[in-house]
Amino acid sequence: MAQIIYLLCAVAAFICAVLLLRAYFRSRYRLLLWSGLCFAGLTLNNLILVLDKVVMVGADLSIWRTSVAVMAMAVLLYGLIWDAE
Repeated sequence: MAQIIYLLCAVAAFICAVLLLRAYFRSRYRLLLWSGLCFAGLTLNNLILVLDKVVMVGADLSIWRTSVAVMAMAVLLYGLIWDAE
C-alpha cells in the first residue's frame, strides 16, 4: 500500500509541475516558472523516495532526497524573494 501512495505523490507533483510550467509558457508570469521548477524538483524527490523505499530497500538515499528537496525549495524561495514584481 505504501508503494502506491509514494507513486501517487510523485504523479501528483509531476502533474502540478506540468500545469504550472504550461501556464508559465502561456502567460510568462515568472512566479509560475519558479513554482513549476520547484514541483519538478519535488517530483524528482518523490521518485528518489520510491527508489529508496521500494526498489533499493537496503540502501539509504535520504541524503539525496533531502538535498533535492532543499534545492527545489531554494528555487522557489529565490523566485519569491528576488524575482517579485
